[in-house]
Amino acid sequence: MKRRSSIAIAAFAATAALTLTACGGGDSDGGGGDGATTLTLLSWEGEATMTPVVEAFEAENPDITLEVSYSPPVAEYIQTLQTRVLSGTAPDVFLIAAENKTNLIEGEHVLDLSGEDFLANVPEFNQQTYGKDDAVYGLSLSSWGSGVMYNKDLLAQVGADAPPQTWDEFLQLCADLKDAGITPYLESLQGMPTVLSAFLGAHNADTGYTMDDKIFSGESTFEEEWTPALEQYNRLFTEGLVTPDVVGLTGDQVRDEFANGRVAMMIAGPWDVPPLREAAPDLKFEMVPIPGVEGRSSYLAGAASPGYAINPDSDNIDAAKTFLAYLATPEGIQVSQEANGAITVTSDYEPTLDEALAPIVDDVRAGNIYLPQIAWQRSEDVLNVEAVAQLQRMAQGQIEPADVAKALDRKLASS
Repeated sequence: MKRRSSIAIAAFAATAALTLTACGGGDSDGGGGDGATTLTLLSWEGEATMTPVVEAFEAENPDITLEVSYSPPVAEYIQTLQTRVLSGTAPDVFLIAAENKTNLIEGEHVLDLSGEDFLANVPEFNQQTYGKDDAVYGLSLSSWGSGVMYNKDLLAQVGADAPPQTWDEFLQLCADLKDAGITPYLESLQGMPTVLSAFLGAHNADTGYTMDDKIFSGESTFEEEWTPALEQYNRLFTEGLVTPDVVGLTGDQVRDEFANGRVAMMIAGPWDVPPLREAAPDLKFEMVPIPGVEGRSSYLAGAASPGYAINPDSDNIDAAKTFLAYLATPEGIQVSQEANGAITVTSDYEPTLDEALAPIVDDVRAGNIYLPQIAWQRSEDVLNVEAVAQLQRMAQGQIEPADVAKALDRKLASS
């Protein structure tokens, strides 16, 4: 498949890490007693989201008890899982994501799921995202797209019905909002920026989906491929439309500002919709793709959602497959989807999606989404950390856009 795309970034809001005993292997009954199996799971979705899933699964499978521990996405989850994998205490089931898929697959820390019945209704795009050659290592049941969420009432105050189609027009709208005393736009810089990912996705599409192949084969470089997109993204800061202070904001803080009507536009994903509806039921908002640069079409950051993977060293592989099989049923998908608002992609379930997502759904399901971390062919974990650190420096005016790309070239060469 030519197109490779993610999470991240996914990501959903999660609770703080919760320490519970959770390790693969153990007695034949998993420690549950009375012949029951205790199945351990490390989740990056919060307890509130997972509780209905756990309760529904256990009701249908009374001989299996789910023991869930939590760690928030993305960096903390990746580190927590890596520590447990390397120490031999990995849970029976965990998530394979953009930032850890290469390490998990090449380290043989995930079970090949190809041929399992629960993959039958999962699109090829989602299977290949967390696969290699003919193997499939993660059950990904949804995809996500991240774009611009806008407050309709605040945009109306400057005569705009929606964000424009071009980046120049978008920046002008930000300037108009700022002149009117309205904070125009916010995006957390604690992960890969959605705007930059979308710009790169559009460029990748223009190259016939060969951009990353060229970088990782040595035919091209990050400096050559990324610098124009970085320069456009940096205009938010050099033109004074966004304060460098955003490097300290979390995604939750940005969403709170939006929910309270203190910012006109923010970067968002499907996971932001349920908490926004709860926090601000009267707020009128909608999400659209990132406006295009230099004649390119609008595009979305995004990817196949992280997949549920099975520890190949688990003593409870059959129970783990039973859990994944339940998650892939229409009933299992419905329970999860109603809790997290995800854009599900299986052919046997049609979710009721929030109307605010309508402008992005078709592109998300078609795979017209891009995330660098999922497209990178090796060292995606260290490259991601380097990219975020350098982008924060750029936003603070310490380095130029080309310096970010050069730093990634150096990191790739040394990895």
